[in-house]
Amino acid sequence: MKITIGSDHGAVDLKEEVKMVLKELGVEVTDVGTFGKESVDYPDIAEKVCADVTGGRSERGIVLCGTGIGISMAANKIKGIRCALCNDVYSARMARQHNDANVLAMGGRVLGFGPAGEIVRVWVKEEFTGGRHARRVDKIMALEGR
Repeated sequence: MKITIGSDHGAVDLKEEVKMVLKELGVEVTDVGTFGKESVDYPDIAEKVCADVTGGRSERGIVLCGTGIGISMAANKIKGIRCALCNDVYSARMARQHNDANVLAMGGRVLGFGPAGEIVRVWVKEEFTGGRHARRVDKIMALEGR
């Protein structure tokens, strides 16, 4: 599996921890930045990550900012993206199983490294269950055309 990851300045440290977890899982990681603590705009990072996902260069993406809220909102503006902000393992599991989330958002000022690592492990390993959930995901994606 290949995952593109990116963060703003508020989650650079968390991004490095998440990259280590992804590598432990055998995931190929592309990091689109940022790489320092200087202020950057999270919509720009979301756009880079999501371009890799929608362009087929990565199967999934992970976006991080201080809370995860702003960057998840930005990601969900991009056609083809289903970004889920997850602060717990159960939400990460459901985001994959029921919503086929192709991008995960988390907050560097909200989550510690341990919980974030567990969220990532579950989100990477879980698969979309389809069935009745496929109909709902199709309806979500149809909203983009309205």
